[in-house]
Formats: sequence, structure tokens, C-alpha cells
Amino acid sequence: MAVVPSETSKHIILAENLTKVYAAGRIQVAAVRGISLAVEPGEFVAIVGPSGSGKSTLFYLLGGLTRATEGRVVIDGIDFASLSDAERTRLRKHRIGFVFQKFNLLPTLSAMGNIEIAYEVSGRASGPNGVPMDRQYLDHLSDMLAIKGRLDHRPSELSGGEQQRVAIARALITRPAIVLADEPTGNLDTKTSDAVLQMLLRSNRELGQTTLMITHNPEAAAIAGRILTMRDGQIIREAAGTGSAAVQ
Repeated sequence: MAVVPSETSKHIILAENLTKVYAAGRIQVAAVRGISLAVEPGEFVAIVGPSGSGKSTLFYLLGGLTRATEGRVVIDGIDFASLSDAERTRLRKHRIGFVFQKFNLLPTLSAMGNIEIAYEVSGRASGPNGVPMDRQYLDHLSDMLAIKGRLDHRPSELSGGEQQRVAIARALITRPAIVLADEPTGNLDTKTSDAVLQMLLRSNRELGQTTLMITHNPEAAAIAGRILTMRDGQIIREAAGTGSAAVQ
């Protein structure tokens, strides 16, 4: 794994001249065009913009889920471009927790089972130096997310808000340094959306994770410490939000 020069190492997320071009037949479509940004440890950053602005493509680039056409993404001092596919996967499993608009819970497993399998897939429990899942930490997450009494229920027995909170617990159980959330309230009503947003803000503050959230909703973005607005594949504006930009 290649480590970037020390002057950039303080940034937990760094993008430099990031560009992603898709081929649509003979037409080249630039979904992200020359974006550079830096996120500090403990920040809560929201990226907002209309459909087609490129924010979801940026999310996939920052999370190492797709490769950039030009530029680079550096996560905690490690350049994604220097890694093999297996190394990229390992870095994501150990350093990044993902929360998506679709809950993607396994329907045959309980809420607890969905959280446990995420920990197993991370590889933290395997091998001679494996570490079992911390049940005390799980209890803390369950209390914080208000799902402690619902862990033995399957997804079909949970409300949409409960499913999203289980998905957040699944993302946090490995104690990732970074949480990337893509439209985490897109399938929820207003009241439930507010509750989920407050949970993300609370996890950012109490657990010390760096949080980057993609949303089309300016009201949702307002809870962040910093708001970046995208249009036509570029960041056109930066503003302060009402939330804390760093862990207190």
C-alpha cells in the first residue's frame, strides 16, 4: 500500500483532480469533473445536489467502489490507485462503513444476524489474531440506535426506520474510521428521517467516526458541519452546516 507524502497524511479523505468518465456508445459522459476535496478526521460533511449532479458517482469513487478515470483518492494516507482489487476490498472492510438508501438487510437473518455477518465478512474474527465481536460495544450501539429490543426480529418485522438503524449498526460494528452514507433517508418519512439523521450525527460525535453523507435534501444536509453543493459533476459551493464539524 502506497502512502502519500506527509503533508497530506492529516486528511483522512483526500481527493485530487478526481474525474470519472463513462462511455455511452460513442459519447463520453463526465459524471465527475476535476474535483479536489479534503476531509479531516472527525468531520461530518454532507454533499448535496440534484439528481444527475454526480454526487453518487463521487460517493462510489471516495469509497473505492469504482476507479477514477483521472486523479486519485487517498484514504487515511493510502492511495486507492496503488492497490490491487483484493487490497481495495480489504481497506474498505477495515476502514469504511457504508450506509445506503436501500437497507440491503438479508431477509432470512434477524437484525442481530445481519450485524454479526457484517463483522464476520470484515475478517476481523478470523485467523490466529482474530478478535471476537465486542458484545459490550454492540450493546452500546443498540442503545444508541434504539434497536436493542428488536435484534431478534427479521427485516420483514421491522419498520423502515428500524431497518435503516440496523443498517447503521451493521456499518458501525467494525468501528470504521469513516462512515459513508448515500441517501440514508431517501426511503423514509420525515419523522423517521429526522431520527436517522440524529443517529448519524450522534455516532459521529460519540464514536469519533468521520462521516460523509450524500443527499439531495438540503434540510438533511444542514445537520453536517460542512456542506458541499454539486452541480454538473463539480463542487460549486461550500457552506457551514448547523452540526459540529469535529467531534467535541
